[in-house]
Amino acid sequence: MKSKLWLLSCFIVALTGGPAATQAASLSGQSLTLPRALEDAEAANPDLAAVRWNMDIADGGHQQASLLPNPEASWYSEDTGTQGEVTVAVTQKILTGGKRSARMEVAAHGQSIAALQFEQQRNQLRADIIEAFYAALIAQEQLKLAEQNRAVAERGLSVANTQVQAGRSSPIEARRSQVQLAEVSLGLNRAQRDLTVAYRNLTALLGSSVPPFRQVEGNIQYFPPVPAEEILLDRLKNTRLLQLAARQIEQNEASVALEKANRIPDLAVTLGNKRLGEVNRNVLVVGVSLPLPLFDRNQGNIYAASKRVGQSRDVRNATELRLQAETRQSLAQWQAALISVHSLSETIIPAARQTLDNITRGFEAGKFEFIDVLDAQRTLLSARTEYLQAVGDVTRAWAQIERIYGDAFVLKAR
Repeated sequence: MKSKLWLLSCFIVALTGGPAATQAASLSGQSLTLPRALEDAEAANPDLAAVRWNMDIADGGHQQASLLPNPEASWYSEDTGTQGEVTVAVTQKILTGGKRSARMEVAAHGQSIAALQFEQQRNQLRADIIEAFYAALIAQEQLKLAEQNRAVAERGLSVANTQVQAGRSSPIEARRSQVQLAEVSLGLNRAQRDLTVAYRNLTALLGSSVPPFRQVEGNIQYFPPVPAEEILLDRLKNTRLLQLAARQIEQNEASVALEKANRIPDLAVTLGNKRLGEVNRNVLVVGVSLPLPLFDRNQGNIYAASKRVGQSRDVRNATELRLQAETRQSLAQWQAALISVHSLSETIIPAARQTLDNITRGFEAGKFEFIDVLDAQRTLLSARTEYLQAVGDVTRAWAQIERIYGDAFVLKAR
C-alpha cells in the first residue's frame, strides 16, 4: 500500500505542478484538459475547416445539377438586294432521358459523401488530439521522472564520495557514479526536448502557432475500458470509412445511369419571327433539331462508369478487411500494454524502488558493493521508462480505435 501511495503521489506532482509546469511557465494560458483540447481543436483546426468547405461545394454542385439549360436568342439578317430579311428566334434545349434527375442524384450522393468526409475528418482529429494530448502528458511525467532520476543519481554520487573519503570504497566507485549521473543528465535534456516537441504537436492540432496553455492536465492512469472485439466488428459497417466506401459505390452506380441517359440526344426547339422585307410582312418560324447518334452513343463513358462501380466495390471490400485487421491489432496492443502498465505500476516499480533504497542503505553500512547500487538504479530507471512506453502504447491503440470507429463507438475520455 505504501508503494502504491508513493507512485500515486508522483503522478499527482507531475500533473499539478512538477518540473514540466516550471519549464512551461513562460507559456500563455492555463492548464489544458482533454475535453477542452477536443473542443478547441474542432473550432480552430485548419484541416477540419478546409474539409468543412466541401459540404458547401457539394451543395453548389447539387444546385447546379438541378438547373435547366438556358434558352438561346438568335438574330439573322439576310440582304436580298432590294429588301432585307430579318429573323429573330429563341431556341430552347429540352433534356431527354431523365438527364436532369440523374445529374441531381449524382450530386445528392456527392453531398452525402462530403458530409461523411467531414465526420471522418472530425473523428481523425479527435484521435489525433487524444494521441497528442497523452504524448504531452507522458512527456511531462517523463520530465518529472528524469528529475527524480537525477536526484537518485546525485544521492548515489554523494554516498560514493562519502565512502571513498572514509576509505571504505575505491575512487573507481565515485567515477562510476559520476558516469551514471552524466547519463541521467542526458536523459533529462532529452525529456525537456521531448516535452517541447509534444507541446508543439498539440499546439498545431489546436490551430495555433503558440501554445495557448501552460501545461496539460489529466489522469495519466485513466484509460477507457477495452471494448470487446465482437462488439466493435459488429459495428464496423457503421463506421464513416465504410459508409464512405458504400456511398461511393452508390454514386458510381448513379453515374452509370447518368451516362446511359446522356446517350439519348436532346431536342432543340426553335420559335421565332422572320420579317420579309419584299412583301413587308412577318412570318412565324418554328424548328426542331435532334442530333443523330450514329457514331457517338456515349459508349466509352458508359463503359468507364461501369468499371468505376466495380473498382469502388473492390475498394470497399479492401477497406473492410483492412479495418478488421487494424481493429484486432489495436485491441491486442491495447490489452498487452494494459497488462504491462498494471504490472509495472503496481509491482515492478515499487519493488525496484524498495530494492534501491535497501541496497543503498546496505552499501552505506558496508553490506553491498557500489556496483549493486548502480544495478538497482538502472533497474528502477528501466522500469519507469518501460511504464511510460506502455502508457504510450495504450494511448496509441485507443486513438486508433477512435480513428476507425469514432461516432460509431464513442470511447469517453476524462
